[in-house]
Amino acid sequence: MSNIDDILEKALVGEELTRDEAYRLYDDAPLQLLCSVADTLRRSKVDDPEVVTWQIDRNVNITNVCKSGCRFCNFHCKPHEEERAYITTMAEYRQKIDEAIAMGADQLLLQGGLHPRLGIDFYETLFRQIKREYPTLRLNALGAPEISHIAQISKLTTVEVLTRLRSAGLDTLPGAGAEILSDDVRRRISPAKPSAREWVRVMHEAHKLNIPTTATMMYGHVETPHQRVDHLITLRDLQALKPASSRGFTAFIPWVFCPTGTELERSGVSPRFSATEYLRIIAMSRIVLHNIRNIQASWLTVGKDVAEIALHSGANDMGSIMIEENVVSSAGATTRFDKEAMMATIRRAGFTPRLRDQLYNYRDA
Repeated sequence: MSNIDDILEKALVGEELTRDEAYRLYDDAPLQLLCSVADTLRRSKVDDPEVVTWQIDRNVNITNVCKSGCRFCNFHCKPHEEERAYITTMAEYRQKIDEAIAMGADQLLLQGGLHPRLGIDFYETLFRQIKREYPTLRLNALGAPEISHIAQISKLTTVEVLTRLRSAGLDTLPGAGAEILSDDVRRRISPAKPSAREWVRVMHEAHKLNIPTTATMMYGHVETPHQRVDHLITLRDLQALKPASSRGFTAFIPWVFCPTGTELERSGVSPRFSATEYLRIIAMSRIVLHNIRNIQASWLTVGKDVAEIALHSGANDMGSIMIEENVVSSAGATTRFDKEAMMATIRRAGFTPRLRDQLYNYRDA
Protein backbone atom coordinates (compact mmCIF):
# COMPACT_ATOMS: atom_id res chain seq x y z
CA MET A 1 0.00 0.00 0.00
CA SER A 2 1.40 3.37 -1.03
CA ASN A 3 2.39 5.94 1.55
CA ILE A 4 -0.08 8.86 1.81
CA ASP A 5 2.66 11.45 1.41
CA ASP A 6 3.92 9.71 -1.73
CA ILE A 7 0.41 9.65 -3.22
CA LEU A 8 -0.06 13.35 -2.52
CA GLU A 9 3.32 14.16 -4.04
CA LYS A 10 2.23 12.27 -7.13
CA ALA A 11 -0.94 14.39 -7.29
CA LEU A 12 1.02 17.62 -6.83
CA VAL A 13 3.17 16.95 -9.89
CA GLY A 14 0.09 16.25 -11.99
CA GLU A 15 0.26 12.48 -12.17
CA GLU A 16 -2.96 10.49 -12.37
CA LEU A 17 -3.81 8.49 -9.26
CA THR A 18 -4.75 4.85 -9.40
CA ARG A 19 -8.07 3.73 -7.97
CA ASP A 20 -6.37 2.17 -4.96
CA GLU A 21 -4.36 5.34 -4.33
CA ALA A 22 -7.54 7.41 -4.41
CA TYR A 23 -9.25 4.97 -2.03
CA ARG A 24 -6.29 5.27 0.34
CA LEU A 25 -6.48 9.05 0.40
CA TYR A 26 -10.23 9.08 0.96
CA ASP A 27 -10.04 6.49 3.73
CA ASP A 28 -6.92 7.53 5.61
CA ALA A 29 -5.47 10.92 4.68
CA PRO A 30 -5.87 13.61 7.38
CA LEU A 31 -8.49 16.12 6.26
CA GLN A 32 -6.27 19.14 6.90
CA LEU A 33 -3.52 17.66 4.73
CA LEU A 34 -5.98 16.80 1.93
CA CYS A 35 -7.41 20.32 1.95
CA SER A 36 -3.96 21.89 1.93
CA VAL A 37 -2.86 19.86 -1.09
CA ALA A 38 -6.16 20.55 -2.85
CA ASP A 39 -5.74 24.28 -2.25
CA THR A 40 -2.23 24.14 -3.70
CA LEU A 41 -3.59 22.37 -6.78
CA ARG A 42 -6.39 24.93 -7.10
CA ARG A 43 -3.82 27.72 -7.15
CA SER A 44 -1.90 26.00 -9.91
CA LYS A 45 -4.98 25.34 -12.05
CA VAL A 46 -6.81 28.68 -12.15
CA ASP A 47 -5.75 31.91 -13.84
CA ASP A 48 -6.00 34.03 -10.69
CA PRO A 49 -5.85 32.14 -7.39
CA GLU A 50 -7.20 35.17 -5.51
CA VAL A 51 -10.44 35.15 -7.52
CA VAL A 52 -13.58 33.11 -6.85
CA THR A 53 -16.16 33.09 -9.62
CA TRP A 54 -19.96 33.13 -9.43
CA GLN A 55 -22.93 33.33 -11.76
CA ILE A 56 -26.45 34.71 -12.16
CA ASP A 57 -29.01 32.45 -13.77
CA ARG A 58 -32.51 31.15 -13.23
CA ASN A 59 -33.49 27.51 -12.99
CA VAL A 60 -36.84 27.05 -14.72
CA ASN A 61 -38.53 23.68 -14.81
CA ILE A 62 -40.04 22.90 -18.20
CA THR A 63 -42.46 20.46 -16.57
CA ASN A 64 -42.90 18.66 -13.28
CA VAL A 65 -44.07 15.47 -14.99
CA CYS A 66 -41.47 12.70 -14.82
CA LYS A 67 -41.65 8.94 -15.11
CA SER A 68 -38.22 8.22 -13.61
CA GLY A 69 -39.54 7.70 -10.07
CA CYS A 70 -36.46 9.08 -8.30
CA ARG A 71 -36.85 8.32 -4.60
CA PHE A 72 -34.99 11.49 -3.59
CA CYS A 73 -37.26 13.91 -5.49
CA ASN A 74 -40.38 15.56 -4.08
CA PHE A 75 -40.87 17.84 -7.06
CA HIS A 76 -41.97 15.44 -9.76
CA CYS A 77 -45.44 14.10 -10.36
CA LYS A 78 -46.72 11.17 -12.41
CA PRO A 79 -48.29 11.78 -15.83
CA HIS A 80 -51.75 10.83 -14.56
CA GLU A 81 -51.69 13.39 -11.72
CA GLU A 82 -53.52 15.99 -13.76
CA GLU A 83 -54.20 18.38 -10.89
CA ARG A 84 -50.47 18.74 -10.13
CA ALA A 85 -48.99 18.37 -13.59
CA TYR A 86 -47.89 21.39 -15.59
CA ILE A 87 -45.88 22.41 -18.62
CA THR A 88 -44.46 25.93 -18.45
CA THR A 89 -46.06 28.23 -21.01
CA MET A 90 -44.25 30.72 -23.23
CA ALA A 91 -45.95 33.57 -21.38
CA GLU A 92 -44.52 32.22 -18.12
CA TYR A 93 -41.06 31.92 -19.71
CA ARG A 94 -41.22 35.54 -20.82
CA GLN A 95 -42.08 36.72 -17.32
CA LYS A 96 -39.36 34.61 -15.70
CA ILE A 97 -36.72 35.56 -18.28
CA ASP A 98 -37.52 39.28 -18.08
CA GLU A 99 -37.23 39.15 -14.29
CA ALA A 100 -33.94 37.25 -14.50
CA ILE A 101 -32.40 39.60 -17.05
CA ALA A 102 -33.39 42.56 -14.88
CA MET A 103 -31.36 40.95 -12.09
CA GLY A 104 -28.31 40.50 -14.32
CA ALA A 105 -28.81 36.94 -15.58
CA ASP A 106 -27.34 35.92 -18.91
CA GLN A 107 -28.53 32.33 -18.85
CA LEU A 108 -31.54 30.09 -18.35
CA LEU A 109 -31.01 26.71 -16.71
CA LEU A 110 -33.84 24.69 -18.23
CA GLN A 111 -34.59 21.36 -16.64
CA GLY A 112 -37.56 19.12 -17.05
CA GLY A 113 -38.32 15.54 -16.34
CA LEU A 114 -38.83 12.41 -18.38
CA HIS A 115 -42.24 13.46 -19.72
CA PRO A 116 -43.69 10.62 -21.80
CA ARG A 117 -45.25 12.94 -24.40
CA LEU A 118 -42.59 15.63 -24.90
CA GLY A 119 -40.37 14.61 -27.78
CA ILE A 120 -37.81 16.34 -29.96
CA ASP A 121 -40.34 18.57 -31.78
CA PHE A 122 -41.49 20.12 -28.50
CA TYR A 123 -37.97 20.99 -27.36
CA GLU A 124 -36.86 22.28 -30.77
CA THR A 125 -39.89 24.57 -30.90
CA LEU A 126 -39.33 25.79 -27.34
CA PHE A 127 -35.61 26.49 -27.77
CA ARG A 128 -36.10 28.27 -31.09
CA GLN A 129 -38.84 30.46 -29.68
CA ILE A 130 -36.76 31.48 -26.65
CA LYS A 131 -33.73 32.21 -28.81
CA ARG A 132 -35.86 34.18 -31.28
CA GLU A 133 -37.11 36.46 -28.52
CA TYR A 134 -33.94 36.49 -26.39
CA PRO A 135 -31.05 35.91 -28.82
CA THR A 136 -28.26 36.68 -26.31
CA LEU A 137 -29.65 34.43 -23.58
CA ARG A 138 -27.68 31.21 -23.11
CA LEU A 139 -29.61 27.96 -22.76
CA ASN A 140 -28.03 25.51 -20.33
CA ALA A 141 -30.67 22.87 -20.76
CA LEU A 142 -31.85 19.36 -19.97
CA GLY A 143 -29.27 16.70 -19.03
CA ALA A 144 -28.09 13.28 -20.14
CA PRO A 145 -31.21 11.40 -18.88
CA GLU A 146 -33.54 13.79 -20.73
CA ILE A 147 -31.48 13.47 -23.92
CA SER A 148 -31.70 9.68 -23.69
CA HIS A 149 -35.44 9.83 -23.00
CA ILE A 150 -36.15 12.25 -25.86
CA ALA A 151 -34.20 9.98 -28.21
CA GLN A 152 -36.17 6.95 -27.11
CA ILE A 153 -39.64 8.41 -27.54
CA SER A 154 -38.68 10.28 -30.73
CA LYS A 155 -37.06 7.19 -32.31
CA LEU A 156 -33.76 8.99 -32.79
CA THR A 157 -30.19 8.42 -31.68
CA THR A 158 -28.90 10.56 -28.84
CA VAL A 159 -26.37 12.09 -31.25
CA GLU A 160 -29.26 13.16 -33.49
CA VAL A 161 -31.08 14.67 -30.51
CA LEU A 162 -28.01 16.60 -29.35
CA THR A 163 -27.30 17.85 -32.87
CA ARG A 164 -30.88 19.01 -33.44
CA LEU A 165 -31.15 20.68 -30.05
CA ARG A 166 -27.86 22.49 -30.58
CA SER A 167 -29.20 23.78 -33.91
CA ALA A 168 -32.35 24.91 -32.10
CA GLY A 169 -30.42 26.91 -29.48
CA LEU A 170 -28.91 24.58 -26.88
CA ASP A 171 -25.63 26.11 -25.68
CA THR A 172 -24.49 23.81 -22.88
CA LEU A 173 -25.63 20.59 -21.23
CA PRO A 174 -25.91 20.44 -17.42
CA GLY A 175 -24.52 17.50 -15.49
CA ALA A 176 -27.88 16.67 -13.94
CA GLY A 177 -28.91 13.08 -13.43
CA ALA A 178 -25.50 11.70 -12.56
CA GLU A 179 -26.33 11.14 -8.87
CA ILE A 180 -23.80 8.34 -8.22
CA LEU A 181 -22.49 6.65 -11.37
CA SER A 182 -23.10 3.15 -10.10
CA ASP A 183 -25.98 1.05 -11.38
CA ASP A 184 -26.30 -0.64 -8.01
CA VAL A 185 -26.94 2.73 -6.40
CA ARG A 186 -29.16 3.94 -9.23
CA ARG A 187 -31.42 0.90 -8.94
CA ARG A 188 -32.02 1.82 -5.31
CA ILE A 189 -32.61 5.56 -5.68
CA SER A 190 -33.81 6.14 -9.28
CA PRO A 191 -34.89 2.80 -10.74
CA ALA A 192 -36.41 4.14 -13.99
CA LYS A 193 -33.64 6.59 -14.84
CA PRO A 194 -31.14 5.71 -17.59
CA SER A 195 -28.09 3.74 -16.49
CA ALA A 196 -24.71 5.09 -15.44
CA ARG A 197 -23.26 3.85 -18.72
CA GLU A 198 -25.93 5.75 -20.64
CA TRP A 199 -25.15 8.98 -18.74
CA VAL A 200 -21.47 8.57 -19.60
CA ARG A 201 -22.22 7.76 -23.25
CA VAL A 202 -24.44 10.83 -23.78
CA MET A 203 -21.87 13.10 -22.15
CA HIS A 204 -19.12 11.68 -24.34
CA GLU A 205 -21.26 12.32 -27.42
CA ALA A 206 -21.84 15.91 -26.29
CA HIS A 207 -18.10 16.39 -25.86
CA LYS A 208 -17.43 15.00 -29.34
CA LEU A 209 -19.96 17.52 -30.70
CA ASN A 210 -18.14 20.26 -28.72
CA ILE A 211 -21.16 20.92 -26.51
CA PRO A 212 -19.69 21.97 -23.14
CA THR A 213 -21.12 20.17 -20.12
CA THR A 214 -20.77 20.07 -16.36
CA ALA A 215 -20.55 17.04 -14.09
CA THR A 216 -22.31 16.51 -10.78
CA MET A 217 -22.53 14.10 -7.87
CA MET A 218 -25.32 13.76 -5.32
CA TYR A 219 -23.94 11.91 -2.31
CA GLY A 220 -24.93 11.07 1.25
CA HIS A 221 -27.71 8.50 0.75
CA VAL A 222 -27.10 4.79 0.04
CA GLU A 223 -23.68 4.89 -1.66
CA THR A 224 -20.39 3.83 -0.10
CA PRO A 225 -17.35 6.12 0.20
CA HIS A 226 -15.53 4.07 -2.43
CA GLN A 227 -18.47 4.48 -4.84
CA ARG A 228 -17.95 8.23 -4.49
CA VAL A 229 -14.33 7.78 -5.47
CA ASP A 230 -15.34 5.53 -8.37
CA HIS A 231 -17.66 8.30 -9.54
CA LEU A 232 -14.77 10.77 -9.61
CA ILE A 233 -12.56 8.36 -11.52
CA THR A 234 -15.32 7.75 -14.07
CA LEU A 235 -15.55 11.51 -14.67
CA ARG A 236 -11.78 11.88 -14.90
CA ASP A 237 -11.49 9.05 -17.40
CA LEU A 238 -14.37 10.40 -19.47
CA GLN A 239 -12.79 13.85 -19.57
CA ALA A 240 -9.60 12.26 -20.87
CA LEU A 241 -11.51 10.96 -23.90
CA LYS A 242 -12.78 14.34 -25.09
CA PRO A 243 -11.37 15.74 -28.34
CA ALA A 244 -8.59 18.29 -27.84
CA SER A 245 -10.80 20.96 -29.41
CA SER A 246 -13.67 20.32 -26.98
CA ARG A 247 -14.14 21.93 -23.58
CA GLY A 248 -15.68 18.75 -22.19
CA PHE A 249 -16.59 19.12 -18.52
CA THR A 250 -16.19 22.77 -17.56
CA ALA A 251 -16.85 22.12 -13.86
CA PHE A 252 -17.64 19.52 -11.23
CA ILE A 253 -20.37 20.17 -8.65
CA PRO A 254 -20.92 17.76 -5.75
CA TRP A 255 -23.88 18.26 -3.45
CA VAL A 256 -25.36 16.45 -0.50
CA PHE A 257 -28.66 14.56 -0.57
CA CYS A 258 -31.49 16.58 1.00
CA PRO A 259 -33.98 14.14 2.52
CA THR A 260 -36.97 16.06 3.83
CA GLY A 261 -40.21 14.34 2.83
CA THR A 262 -38.59 12.10 0.23
CA GLU A 263 -39.40 8.46 -0.36
CA LEU A 264 -35.83 7.61 0.64
CA GLU A 265 -36.38 9.27 4.00
CA ARG A 266 -39.66 7.42 4.51
CA SER A 267 -37.89 4.13 3.80
CA GLY A 268 -35.35 4.84 6.54
CA VAL A 269 -32.47 6.41 4.62
CA SER A 270 -31.23 9.28 6.74
CA PRO A 271 -28.91 11.97 5.42
CA ARG A 272 -25.22 11.45 6.08
CA PHE A 273 -23.97 15.01 5.96
CA SER A 274 -21.14 16.50 7.93
CA ALA A 275 -19.05 19.52 7.08
CA THR A 276 -15.86 17.47 7.32
CA GLU A 277 -17.15 14.84 4.89
CA TYR A 278 -18.15 17.51 2.39
CA LEU A 279 -14.73 19.15 2.60
CA ARG A 280 -13.11 15.75 2.10
CA ILE A 281 -15.14 15.31 -1.09
CA ILE A 282 -14.23 18.79 -2.34
CA ALA A 283 -10.54 18.16 -1.67
CA MET A 284 -10.64 14.71 -3.28
CA SER A 285 -12.41 16.19 -6.29
CA ARG A 286 -9.58 18.64 -6.85
CA ILE A 287 -6.95 15.94 -6.34
CA VAL A 288 -8.53 13.22 -8.51
CA LEU A 289 -10.05 15.43 -11.21
CA HIS A 290 -6.76 16.84 -12.43
CA ASN A 291 -8.26 17.44 -15.88
CA ILE A 292 -11.39 19.36 -14.79
CA ARG A 293 -10.48 22.93 -14.06
CA ASN A 294 -13.35 24.22 -11.94
CA ILE A 295 -14.71 22.77 -8.70
CA GLN A 296 -17.89 24.35 -7.39
CA ALA A 297 -18.93 24.76 -3.76
CA SER A 298 -22.60 23.83 -3.42
CA TRP A 299 -23.74 26.51 -0.98
CA LEU A 300 -27.40 25.56 -1.54
CA THR A 301 -27.03 22.20 0.20
CA VAL A 302 -24.21 22.85 2.68
CA GLY A 303 -24.73 26.49 3.69
CA LYS A 304 -22.61 29.59 3.38
CA ASP A 305 -20.14 28.86 6.19
CA VAL A 306 -19.12 25.44 4.89
CA ALA A 307 -18.97 26.77 1.34
CA GLU A 308 -16.50 29.42 2.49
CA ILE A 309 -14.19 26.76 3.90
CA ALA A 310 -14.54 24.77 0.68
CA LEU A 311 -12.95 27.72 -1.14
CA HIS A 312 -9.77 26.94 0.84
CA SER A 313 -10.11 23.20 0.20
CA GLY A 314 -9.96 22.99 -3.58
CA ALA A 315 -13.10 24.81 -4.80
CA ASN A 316 -12.74 27.94 -6.92
CA ASP A 317 -16.35 28.69 -7.82
CA MET A 318 -19.56 29.40 -5.90
CA GLY A 319 -22.06 28.66 -8.63
CA SER A 320 -25.16 30.74 -9.20
CA ILE A 321 -27.32 32.86 -6.92
CA MET A 322 -30.16 30.71 -8.34
CA ILE A 323 -32.95 33.21 -8.80
CA GLU A 324 -35.25 30.19 -8.90
CA GLU A 325 -34.63 26.57 -7.86
CA ASN A 326 -37.36 24.03 -7.15
CA VAL A 327 -36.11 20.46 -6.94
CA VAL A 328 -33.50 20.54 -4.15
CA SER A 329 -35.47 23.21 -2.28
CA SER A 330 -38.51 20.93 -2.20
CA ALA A 331 -36.39 18.39 -0.27
CA GLY A 332 -35.32 20.77 2.47
CA ALA A 333 -32.53 23.02 1.14
CA THR A 334 -33.17 26.48 2.60
CA THR A 335 -30.03 28.60 2.01
CA ARG A 336 -30.62 31.64 -0.20
CA PHE A 337 -28.25 34.13 -1.86
CA ASP A 338 -28.67 37.41 -3.65
CA LYS A 339 -25.96 39.24 -5.57
CA GLU A 340 -24.74 41.23 -2.57
CA ALA A 341 -24.69 38.22 -0.22
CA MET A 342 -22.78 36.15 -2.76
CA MET A 343 -20.05 38.74 -3.17
CA ALA A 344 -19.89 39.40 0.58
CA THR A 345 -19.47 35.68 1.30
CA ILE A 346 -16.62 35.37 -1.22
CA ARG A 347 -14.90 38.44 0.21
CA ARG A 348 -15.31 37.15 3.76
CA ALA A 349 -13.50 34.00 2.67
CA GLY A 350 -10.59 36.19 1.54
CA PHE A 351 -11.14 36.21 -2.22
CA THR A 352 -12.13 38.66 -4.94
CA PRO A 353 -15.55 37.84 -6.43
CA ARG A 354 -15.82 37.83 -10.23
CA LEU A 355 -19.09 37.35 -12.07
CA ARG A 356 -18.80 34.78 -14.89
CA ASP A 357 -20.77 33.16 -17.65
CA GLN A 358 -21.30 29.42 -18.12
CA LEU A 359 -17.95 29.05 -19.88
CA TYR A 360 -16.08 30.85 -17.07
CA ASN A 361 -15.51 34.08 -18.97
CA TYR A 362 -15.64 37.09 -16.70
CA ARG A 363 -18.63 39.44 -16.89
CA ASP A 364 -19.19 42.89 -15.46
CA ALA A 365 -21.06 42.63 -12.16
